[in-house]
Amino acid sequence: MPFLFQRQNGATPKVFNPGTIQQMISRRCRALAEIHPGFRGLKFTPHDFRRIFTTELVNSGLPIHIGAALLGHLSVQTTRGYVAVFDEDVVRHYQAHLQQRRQIRPTHEYRDATTQEWDEFEDHFDRRKVELGSCGRPYGTPCQHEHACVRCPMLHVNPKMLPRLAELEADLLDRRDRAEAEGWIGEIEGIDLTLTFLRAKRDEAQRRAQRPAVHLGIPARHRPKDSK
Repeated sequence: MPFLFQRQNGATPKVFNPGTIQQMISRRCRALAEIHPGFRGLKFTPHDFRRIFTTELVNSGLPIHIGAALLGHLSVQTTRGYVAVFDEDVVRHYQAHLQQRRQIRPTHEYRDATTQEWDEFEDHFDRRKVELGSCGRPYGTPCQHEHACVRCPMLHVNPKMLPRLAELEADLLDRRDRAEAEGWIGEIEGIDLTLTFLRAKRDEAQRRAQRPAVHLGIPARHRPKDSK
């Protein structure tokens, strides 16, 4: 049978009951906690291993759209929610990338930033701050989505603004009720699309709130040598 967990019951193959799998995992967790006290109190579900499997595949270099096909997801965004990027891996790969770039970059290009360049740099990131969080658009580019932030894929919602998302959702639902009563079909379609984006961003923000933040550091400002 096309099932990972199955056993032979006489001459008939049978699929493990989910409750049986959960009990087996719980027993293993208790045994592990006896050897490694740090695991004491932790609980795992069969679905957690599906997430671990996906994370290992993607972090090992498998394109995420292939991972989505293996998991049976219709959307790559669903698979992104399964993938846990470990903080130490992020830092290590980032540092390795910087080291590689520094080796191939001409040494004469390394110079101190001018005051004007630093002001432009800081101004760009100040402009990326919006009510719900921050915009992830590339450096030096303006907003291309007319500040429709809830729908914008570049918006990274600050977990502190989750209550604000709840307020926006309630307002959208009120507007939808009015549109439905008035027969505004086009308005209903637009509101439904906005609700879809809003709920996806809420789920993403909740996942980010559960992961510890990693401080990668901010480059120190080097003023020109002739400045005072």
